[in-house]
Amino acid sequence: MPPSPDADAKAAKQQFCNEVVRHLNQVAPVTARGMFGGYGLYLEGVMFALIADETVYFKVDEGNRGDFEAWKMPPFTYDGKGKPITLSYYEIPPPIWEDGSELQHWVERAHAAGKRAKQGKRRSRA
Repeated sequence: MPPSPDADAKAAKQQFCNEVVRHLNQVAPVTARGMFGGYGLYLEGVMFALIADETVYFKVDEGNRGDFEAWKMPPFTYDGKGKPITLSYYEIPPPIWEDGSELQHWVERAHAAGKRAKQGKRRSRA
């Protein structure tokens, strides 16, 4: 019996995720965890990126937002109960993805944004 279309789609998503992690591991020890039909990408226990619909988005805050805006890259947006929800993750520019030294710099900045967000959550809980 052939695999179902859902199984094929899930396998394709997993393969894409594996390729992204393999590529990012050239510049940093990245891991992935499944979440909400996509994947969260982690470095040193901090989520710094996500994969949704075969697109990679990096964590953005005031420290690196200008980099993404200069490239006119869109933020990650999804439909939340009939209205668009925008998260603080922006699509990575394709030329950056292909340039190892630039990619490392962007990973570091996204990781720093992720750490700042994580620290902010800790403070707000205290």
